[in-house]
Amino acid sequence: MLGPPRVPAIPEPLRDHASLGRLSATAAVLFWSAGNVMVANLDMPGIRIAFWRQVLAAIVYGAAFLVAGRRLTWAALRLAAPAGVLLGLDMGAHFSALRSTTVANATIIGSLGPIVLLAVAARRYRESVTGWLLGASLVAVVGVALVVLGASAEVAWSPQGDLLALLATFTFAIYLVVVKDVRARIDTFTLQTIVMVVSALTVFPLAVVHAGTLVLSVPSSRQWVWLVALVAVPGTAHFLMNWAHLHVRLSLVGLLTLAIPVLSTVAAWPALGQRFTILQALGGALVIGVLSGVVRRDARLAAQAP
Repeated sequence: MLGPPRVPAIPEPLRDHASLGRLSATAAVLFWSAGNVMVANLDMPGIRIAFWRQVLAAIVYGAAFLVAGRRLTWAALRLAAPAGVLLGLDMGAHFSALRSTTVANATIIGSLGPIVLLAVAARRYRESVTGWLLGASLVAVVGVALVVLGASAEVAWSPQGDLLALLATFTFAIYLVVVKDVRARIDTFTLQTIVMVVSALTVFPLAVVHAGTLVLSVPSSRQWVWLVALVAVPGTAHFLMNWAHLHVRLSLVGLLTLAIPVLSTVAAWPALGQRFTILQALGGALVIGVLSGVVRRDARLAAQAP
């Protein structure tokens, strides 16, 4: 899956959208961060949250796809289906991990993902991954660790939660690579629709095994409100990032995701009543400062490109 690149180079005119691509990717990270807090508010097993959220997303995007007069082709399905399977596995693992521990601890292992993406970006897409960029990523990881250590007094480490978070980290990293691979050959709306439908089908057997029955209990009215919010906010994040993939470097996308645990922890302070310490504030400031430098560096490289 991670062999030599099979997609054509980005057409020259698309470089005009580099700034908008960075903005779109940044907005996606903000929305994903808010989604972590929303999941923590849902009184439902993580795998059921993933299933019903994806069912709802599949209905919404599927209906919009048909109303827009679109028609699904086998070629598009073959391109986007693998990404849908990976997203389904990621969501099942990620949402379950969020229900096993606090928001901060469920996302700390995700800091491994950007390191993996840096390696893929350098080898697969021939992106310039310099010593400065590697150093910046390591400093940002240290900042993320400080955010989690600041909450250590109230966190019970769960081996199962850690394994689920690790699985989610690698499936999400591979998902981002697969989407970037196919993005030049499929439009964002079609890609999003197929991914949502296929991911719902992927999560279903996992939810059935977890529940021990083929008939899954229907969410309550309050739970539906949060599920709608999950489709509207982190669901939209996938759309924004899918569009941005054609206009930004994979290395930048990977490093931007390091902001998710920091932003989620900050949001969990007022929303969930989880404490926010001085150590967490210092770690968060370190991460945001480093990522701001990375984004400015990416803007300079885009401006200097021939």
